[in-house]
Amino acid sequence: MTIKGINVNYIDYGFKDGQPIVLLHGWGQNIQMMKGIGDQFSDNRIIILDLPGFGNSEEPKDVWTVDDYVSMLHELLEKLSASNPIIIGHSFGGKIALLYATKYEVKKLVCLASPYKKNIVKNSLKTKVLKTAKKVPVLNKLEGFAKKHIGSTDYKNSSEMMRKIMVEHVNYDISNQLNKIKCPTLLIWGTMDQAVNINDAYELEKLISNCGLVVYEGCTHYAYLERFDQTVRVLRSFIGDDK
Repeated sequence: MTIKGINVNYIDYGFKDGQPIVLLHGWGQNIQMMKGIGDQFSDNRIIILDLPGFGNSEEPKDVWTVDDYVSMLHELLEKLSASNPIIIGHSFGGKIALLYATKYEVKKLVCLASPYKKNIVKNSLKTKVLKTAKKVPVLNKLEGFAKKHIGSTDYKNSSEMMRKIMVEHVNYDISNQLNKIKCPTLLIWGTMDQAVNINDAYELEKLISNCGLVVYEGCTHYAYLERFDQTVRVLRSFIGDDK
């Protein structure tokens, strides 16, 4: 689908008349990183997209801010007639989800290790996430999955455009906007997350009025995958009978 002048790749499956659940992947990833969760909730309507610049979606033609990604998502969902969605976002996708919920109607929000304030990129994202991926059993079971789907577009190896977009992302602090979020919100975080510190999770929980935090001891930035079965149980409890 063409949004803001670029082709955005997405999948739309499950029970088409059900509650829309939108899943947003992290930086340098794609649809496949969120499909495992989506498949567990296919009795709802599941929408997963490759964020522009990743997977099979085109790269933005100019420097997009996080707000531009939010605008793209809103236009996509309007064209798909997917109103009042439940949004589940990991990392960069979670930041988009947070900002989306400050602007538009969201039924429920789930953020998996989502940054929301200025962060300093000290090391190559690819190096960091690949090291983390080696510890994630779900990923180890899939031959070549980690190298193919994680960190495929880090700062060092990405295009000049995506580098500029990454700088926009890591320097954009949305803390002062989060009090606009009114929908029930769930945070899932690992105590060993080196990309977005667990202390940020405790702070984020306080910034959102109707918010709860689930902490996974000993887990990393990919806590939602490291304890995949637990994540599914937690999400089922949170989402409930919203169909």
